[in-house]
Amino acid sequence: MVMAEAELDAWMAAHVEGYRGPLTLTRLKGGQSNPTWRVEASSGRYVLRQKPLGKTLPSAHQVDREYRVMKALGATDVPVPRMLGLCEDDSVMGSMFFVMEHLEGRTLWDPRLPDMTPSERGAIFEAMNDAIAKISRVDPVAVGLGDYGRQGGYVERQIARWSKQYRASETHRIEAMDRLIEWLPENRPTAPEEVRVAHGDFRLDNLMFHPTEPRVLGVLDWELSTLGDPYADFAYNVMVWRIVPGIFRGLGGVELQGTGIPTEDQYIDMWCRKTGRKRPENFDFYVILSLFRIAAIVQGIAKRAQDGTANDPQAAEMGRVAGPLAEIAWGMVRA
Repeated sequence: MVMAEAELDAWMAAHVEGYRGPLTLTRLKGGQSNPTWRVEASSGRYVLRQKPLGKTLPSAHQVDREYRVMKALGATDVPVPRMLGLCEDDSVMGSMFFVMEHLEGRTLWDPRLPDMTPSERGAIFEAMNDAIAKISRVDPVAVGLGDYGRQGGYVERQIARWSKQYRASETHRIEAMDRLIEWLPENRPTAPEEVRVAHGDFRLDNLMFHPTEPRVLGVLDWELSTLGDPYADFAYNVMVWRIVPGIFRGLGGVELQGTGIPTEDQYIDMWCRKTGRKRPENFDFYVILSLFRIAAIVQGIAKRAQDGTANDPQAAEMGRVAGPLAEIAWGMVRA
C-alpha cells in the first residue's frame, strides 16, 4: 500500500510540536487490530496508530478512545507514552490516526523470563504489578474520564457480550464453554462494583520496559479500555498463572520455587497492598471470567479462519486453544 507520506509530513508539521521532516514509515509487528507504524523523521522517532482502512464495526478500532485515555492518564502516575496529536481527517492517511512518542525499550513475551536471574524476574513482576495497581487506583472522574464507559454492571455486560460473541462464532461444540455460559451469570458477584479505568488487555507483552532496568516505561494497546471493575481487570493479568505454556504464554504448572517469580497468591496480595483493597473470597470468579473471555476471543479467530477472512496465517492454529482454555476455566469451577 502506498502511504501518503507527503500528506502526513504536512499534517505533523502543523500539529506535532517540534516536528521536522521529511519522514519515512515502517509497519511494526503487533498491534494487528489497529495498524501501527514507526515514523522516522529529522526530529526523531514517533509511533502512529491508525484505524484500519475500509469498513469496520462501529464499536471497534476506536483509536480516538485510545488517544483520549492515554492523554488523560498522562496527568497521573500511570506510565503511558506522551500523546502528540490526533487526526480525524481521513484524507491524510485514509483513516483516523494518532501520533505518540516512541519509547525505546524491551517487550517481554515469555512470562517465564528464561534469560533472567531470579532477582531480575522478581523485579519485572513487581514492576508489572505496580503498573496495573496504578491503573486500578485512578479515579476516572478526577482525570476527565467519567463518561469513558458505562457506570457499573461491567461484569454482567462482559458475560453477556462474550457469550453472544462465542455463540456467533461457534464452529463446533465445546462442552466447557456451554457450562460456563450457564454458570457465569448464576455466580457473578452481587456486591456493588467499584468503577475504575479498566485497560481490558493488561498482560506482560503489552508493556514497554526500560532497556536495562526493571521499570515499565509505558502501558500500551488500550483498544479494549473502558470503565470497569478493577478486580475483573486485574484478574485478566492474573490468569497467566492458570494457562499452561504451550496453550498460550503462561505459567500454569510451572515450578516457580527458586525462579524469583511470585506465586499467584503472592502476586494478588502484592496488588491488594498497593491498591488498598481486600481480596474477595470469590476472586477466582474473575479469573474464570477472564479465561472464558479469552476462549471466546480465540474462537472468533477460529471462525474467521474457517470463513477465510482472518488476516493472521496462524489464526486456525490459535483457534484450537479455545477448548483447552475453557477446560481450565471449568476445572477452576469444579475445584
